Amino acid sequence: MHGMAGKRFSVRTLDAHALKSFAHPLRLRLYELLEEHGPSTATRLAGLVGQNTGATSYHLRELARHGMIEPVPELGKGKEKFWRIVPGGFSYGKAPADDPETAEAVSLLLDDLLRQRAAELARWREEERDTPEEWVRASGLGRRSMRLTSEETVAMRDEVFDVLERYRRLADRRDLASPDRPDPSLEQVVVHFDVLPVGARA
Repeated sequence: MHGMAGKRFSVRTLDAHALKSFAHPLRLRLYELLEEHGPSTATRLAGLVGQNTGATSYHLRELARHGMIEPVPELGKGKEKFWRIVPGGFSYGKAPADDPETAEAVSLLLDDLLRQRAAELARWREEERDTPEEWVRASGLGRRSMRLTSEETVAMRDEVFDVLERYRRLADRRDLASPDRPDPSLEQVVVHFDVLPVGARA
């Protein structure tokens, strides 16, 4: 998951060059596929996105250049390289007011985040009826609205991200320990968390 960096958890903030490089529809899709399916090769990903392997390899190298994905040497059985997302996630940060190109990249990335969340919720609506009961019980869609100060909101946000970070570290350690032998009891779990003011314009 992408998150905003808070005081007690560390998430790398992408710089302007990384933001502009990432704000590319095909790179976003490749990152999403690696996040969803785990380590994969350029050839397999090329088939999923309908591109040739050369173009896909180029975009994967660009993602790696900015530290968003990395090779998995222990899975390389032949010439072809396996890639995975870098554990830990990242934040988009805030574009400087005097850099319209970076501001446009941040806007594209946030629009993609909204699209991805809507698609994931719609997918769950379709899949829920065919999902094993223990996973249905484990799921949850929640929304709360409350009146808080900005200081209280920051404290709540950081507390929630601390919890998410604790479970992300657990999952990352497990993935790194056995990348090619996933536990059949594990499933990919997506957590959406947003906190934002309503009508707080100056």
